[in-house]
Amino acid sequence: MTRNFRPRQLVRAALPALLLLAIAACGGNYPNSTFLPNTEFNRDLTATWNTMMFWGTIVFVVVEVILIVAIVRYRRRPGTPEPKHVHGNTLMEITWTVLPLVVLGIIAVPTVRYIWKYQAPAPADALKVQVIGHQWWWEFKYPQYNVSTANEVYLQAGRAVEFELRTVDVIHSFWIPALGGKRDLINNKTNILWFTPDSTGEQSFIGSCNEYCGDSHANMRFRAYTVNAANFESWARHQAANAVFPPPPPAATEAATAVPAANTGATQPAPAPAAAPSTGFEFPREQMGAHTLPSTPIPASLKFNEALLANGDATRGFETYSRSLCIGCHTIRGNPASRSPIGPDLTHLASRHTIAAGLFPNDAKHLAYWIKNAVAMKPGAKMQVVGKGEIDAVTKKPVAAGGLTDEQIADIVAYLRTLK
Repeated sequence: MTRNFRPRQLVRAALPALLLLAIAACGGNYPNSTFLPNTEFNRDLTATWNTMMFWGTIVFVVVEVILIVAIVRYRRRPGTPEPKHVHGNTLMEITWTVLPLVVLGIIAVPTVRYIWKYQAPAPADALKVQVIGHQWWWEFKYPQYNVSTANEVYLQAGRAVEFELRTVDVIHSFWIPALGGKRDLINNKTNILWFTPDSTGEQSFIGSCNEYCGDSHANMRFRAYTVNAANFESWARHQAANAVFPPPPPAATEAATAVPAANTGATQPAPAPAAAPSTGFEFPREQMGAHTLPSTPIPASLKFNEALLANGDATRGFETYSRSLCIGCHTIRGNPASRSPIGPDLTHLASRHTIAAGLFPNDAKHLAYWIKNAVAMKPGAKMQVVGKGEIDAVTKKPVAAGGLTDEQIADIVAYLRTLK
């Protein structure tokens, strides 16, 4: 059976496709877009994309117009003879070979140029950050500042940053879409990625792993902060210092009392008390974009006596932590009992806004649940279950020996919250 298609029918068939295209083109606010002009990397990427889309659209339109014309003009009609077969047309064959080569050349030249640009070494004064991928968290080291931290990376706005990327287990992929990337972390190889956050001001960004790496791949996130030079130096200087416990008392605020000077009737001010060490710069939580604030719910099956958090004792928590299973995986510089490099460095844990590789906010409540049963909070987490009575992820039996009660966990939380 032969069916004749009329122009009106073609328009009706094309209308849904055009409607979907119009909806897809609607603008919006996409804070994690790769097309934000925050770095030269993303600006170059956007220019390449626009070139590809421009010429790709032209090719698409030309090909589709020819296709539609051919369908309409040469469609089968009742009573028409079989069309003449064409066995070759040299001009057409040269045309459809040369034109794609020209278009591909226009796209290839800037693409190759940018590949060479970002394969070249970063500027000599670039901030160097060593990125180490773990299942399922991120370790960041600043060799120029002797700083080691986890899951939150500070960058200096206006200064090039060079990331040295490597993994200790499987392949991961480092990406901060709004700044630049992405690049893989491969076993036994160090990859390099660099860009300059020169158009960001002080902002927060989301980064993540973008190469499937196991059970909790989707939960392997981090936060990036771009800050001015003074704030970056303040943050780095404090992060390089050891944790101090117990924290020093706050500096006295009263004016120094005048005392008589020796052998004279004059007075001189008494020495001012020593001020407590600065906690260094922390990116203000109120300045974080809404899309960078974690909102993962706590599993309904996990229970904790939250009333205990109000009375947690930091001194008891220090003692409990220092003889618990925690010291088998974590470092707290300043605590001689806690020197393991296996898990995230907790030296200045309280200065971070997130825990569990960006999955939860860093507050007393979420920290308590995380310590009690990290596997329930984050499927596949490598952290050992330490809550007494919780089901161990390996043995499938309730934790008994070495397990921590809710009261002990509340004390540890109080201690960790002092580690600014």
